[in-house]
Amino acid sequence: MRRRLTERWRRLGRTARILLAAGVAAVVVGGGAGAWALTREDTTQSQAMQVQATSGTVKETVSASGTVEAAETADLSFEVSGTVTKVYVAEGDTVKKGDALAGVDDTTLVANRTAAESALTAAQEQLDTDESSGASDVQIASDQAAVAAAEADLDSARQAVKDAVLRATIGGTVTAFDIAVGDVVGSSSGSTDSGSGGSGGSGSSMGGGSEDTGTDSSTGSSDTGTVSIVSAGSFVVEATVSADDAASLKKGLQATVTVNGVDEEVFGTVATVGKVAETSSSGAAVFPVSITVTGERDDLYPGTSATAEITVEQREDVLTVTSAAITTEGDQAYVQKVVDGKTVKTKVTIGEVYGTTTEITEGLAEGDTVEIEGFTRPAGGGSGSGNREGGEEGGFGGFGEDGQPGQLPGGGQFPGGGMTGQTGGGQ
Repeated sequence: MRRRLTERWRRLGRTARILLAAGVAAVVVGGGAGAWALTREDTTQSQAMQVQATSGTVKETVSASGTVEAAETADLSFEVSGTVTKVYVAEGDTVKKGDALAGVDDTTLVANRTAAESALTAAQEQLDTDESSGASDVQIASDQAAVAAAEADLDSARQAVKDAVLRATIGGTVTAFDIAVGDVVGSSSGSTDSGSGGSGGSGSSMGGGSEDTGTDSSTGSSDTGTVSIVSAGSFVVEATVSADDAASLKKGLQATVTVNGVDEEVFGTVATVGKVAETSSSGAAVFPVSITVTGERDDLYPGTSATAEITVEQREDVLTVTSAAITTEGDQAYVQKVVDGKTVKTKVTIGEVYGTTTEITEGLAEGDTVEIEGFTRPAGGGSGSGNREGGEEGGFGGFGEDGQPGQLPGGGQFPGGGMTGQTGGGQ
């Protein structure tokens, strides 16, 4: 049991932030709630404080940091070769899926399609003739193969005519447009769509990726025009988490995102968790996490920094008490329960640890008051200058009258204010 308690309390040091959504421990003075039960005497003595066991919702979260990105991006280029004759959009324009972006001269492509249609007709007629005349099985098989090949050629020729017009594969904003009338474009590079966080898939080719069956070889492919589009309104947060926290994450977990420059919280859902570690700027191992932002937003911009709190566990009506109130003897945990103004050593059974509080599964009820064992308060805590004569051994005096941070031996300041005194000839 002791080992179990120790392991649970060690969790206080983990990188995951633990939040108490409700029911934080209330601190009471004497019998009243909300403050330390401290005396004001200047003499050294043991002090104690009292807290209440409270019930509420607890959340265990993992922190992630990264940047906001568009949910979908598409880098497009022509799948056929030719000379650009029409341009329909420009950089910065908003387009819908299927909108025409640019077009090339399709004269040769249309002619190739017509020829492919004629070839298919001829192949089909030959098959019909040979079947009617009782030709050999070998001849029939050859005719059938010719028909299949002609059908494939016609499909490719038809697709090439369609590909003469470059169309948007996603809706969004045109962020780059490297195409102008008169440019010679080629099929040497394809068109790909990518979706961050599982939103849009990746590597899908525009126009089916058909080969150019009727390109004028004299034109070559000296230039390849490209267009980039990012989705509008839909975003993801591409972030990383520490190696220790990655194992607790999975697809579908809810996240609360804080975006730099945006006042209100943004909500999202974990879409993917990377399985291969990356190296952070500090050299530590981190794992990539993609969070899909809920709904459409007009206040987010790609490249903006963001942090996220991903909820990995949430429990309702959990009874907790400040961990410092719990002591152990052997395998048994105890608290000092306050009953009728007196403390009673009470056995308790503990559960999970949430930050600075511990779950109590048996031994206490909501509203019970427990006392944290006393600590020693140093003398001289009242106001005073804390002066020492020159040559005496330096030390700390009382709180400074001006309320400003006092001086540590050697000249440093005492954080939190008020302590004065110097070594060897202080004030």
